[in-house]
Amino acid sequence: MKTTILSVGNDRANLELLSQQLIKEGYETLNAASLEEMDSFIQEKKDTALALIDLSGFDQRIWERCEVLREAKIPFIVISPQRSPLIQKDSMKHGASGLLVKPLTIKELIEYIHTLLGE
Repeated sequence: MKTTILSVGNDRANLELLSQQLIKEGYETLNAASLEEMDSFIQEKKDTALALIDLSGFDQRIWERCEVLREAKIPFIVISPQRSPLIQKDSMKHGASGLLVKPLTIKELIEYIHTLLGE
């Protein structure tokens, strides 16, 4: 069975590109371009192994969703548009397994995913 990764971001084109890369690596993907889509994926409780959360374009409500992921024991990586001590603090406070800063390479992201999932 393939490992499922939930990707969350408000740019559908970027989500699709990321999804294509993850599929090439052998993962199944779920893409959420809004908080509501993210909510429905979390509620469906598909066997999501990991979530990638791109903060760009989301308001503070994204942290509530991160808390839900933490409670569901779904590890997640926060992807930030800039390096910021506040974002780093908030990410860790809400249970992030890690923080990556844009621009990031697919190679860097895939390596991080492999490490987190113990692959």
